[in-house]
Amino acid sequence: MTLLDLTPRITHNDRTATLPVAIIGAGPIGLAAAANLVERGIDFVVFEAGDQVASSMRSWGHTRLFSPWKHLVDPASRRLLEAQGWELPDPERAPTGSELVEKYVGPLAELDAIASRIRTGVEVIGVSREGMDRTRTRARAATPFVLRTRAADGSADDIVARAVIDASGTYRSPNPLSSSGLELLGMADIADRVTPALPDVLGRDRSRFAGRRVTVVGAGHSAANTLLAIVKLAREEPGTSVTWLIRNAQAVRVSSSPDDELIGRANLGSRVDRAVERGEIEVVDGFEIIRGRRSAEGVELIGHRRGEVVTHATDVVVNATGFRPDLGMLREMRLELDDIVEAPKRLAPLIDPNVHSCGTVEPHGFRELTHPEQGFFIVGMKSYGRAPTFLLATGYEQVRSVAAWIAGDTASAAQVDLVLPATGVCSTDPGSGGGCCS
Repeated sequence: MTLLDLTPRITHNDRTATLPVAIIGAGPIGLAAAANLVERGIDFVVFEAGDQVASSMRSWGHTRLFSPWKHLVDPASRRLLEAQGWELPDPERAPTGSELVEKYVGPLAELDAIASRIRTGVEVIGVSREGMDRTRTRARAATPFVLRTRAADGSADDIVARAVIDASGTYRSPNPLSSSGLELLGMADIADRVTPALPDVLGRDRSRFAGRRVTVVGAGHSAANTLLAIVKLAREEPGTSVTWLIRNAQAVRVSSSPDDELIGRANLGSRVDRAVERGEIEVVDGFEIIRGRRSAEGVELIGHRRGEVVTHATDVVVNATGFRPDLGMLREMRLELDDIVEAPKRLAPLIDPNVHSCGTVEPHGFRELTHPEQGFFIVGMKSYGRAPTFLLATGYEQVRSVAAWIAGDTASAAQVDLVLPATGVCSTDPGSGGGCCS
């Protein structure tokens, strides 16, 4: 039996047949997995580390997505919602993250068939097989999974499941500021001066940035959104300034392109270009950060630039360097990951950011997401590992295929399809499965 065998490989005894499927993460992809399991009549439980569904998306909810509603709703979820009278918002309008939660993800989570199975404030901190670590093989596929969970009060528990769908995303595991990929030297000393990607500069986080020197680190669309917000803040709050610190010679991902058919994304790049030309954004390129330290006036970032050791002084740092999958909780799982981008090995060539943009990634399903650990799947943004080109609609097709496979419908599981405009519907930065440009 090979990993490409289309035959369902979960061997259900009387006990496992009664166990639910465990879904990790209650963002749009995790809830889409739930909706597909509802339609299949398969029981499930959803674990969400935040105190509300889509907690990561809520963190950057002030940000407008690049793509319109018609590309942001999972088909199975839409069928369940419309059966209760729900209507799709203006299909051609691009919502903010908050609007997506309020008008779609929230109502989906409130459906009776899903709401009773969501456990918020419960973090999954480990996944294994019941009574087996990763070294034991005999009867492994017939043994239930066990998920170690931790509640908000710190109490831990073990939950058993017949299969596991990890849709936990990557937003909560950002890349470090250090160019080496290791934790930045001195990070503990400056942590209170460093903010995650996509802060609400003009809203709840305004006081943190007003009147201060702000440095945005990163070359993607999250960085671009924050840069423009600080430019606007600087016009309203004297003393506010912004520097864009990038490792390479150019921020290619944000650069304007006349061929970009996603108007919102093209406009974002153009607006950043114009702000740089007007001197509202100072660009420091070729800066490889190696250490951070406190100074009498704020923070200093020390790094290499064009062969010299240089120091950049600032007050606040925004870490918009991208995201990576948290694999720590999967240590007891037998995974087959690409050694570069940390995506499932068969998926990695399809999403290589050096070759593909989000619009050129082929539809894929359970076969590309299969690991040696039978019945375990990583889906959504986390399935893309460190690749920044996740397609929200592709994530929906992933979980449809996986749910079909769990149900034993191999024909449907193997038939993957995705109809999109030439541009695709990509989410390049936020690791929640939605994104500022999903």
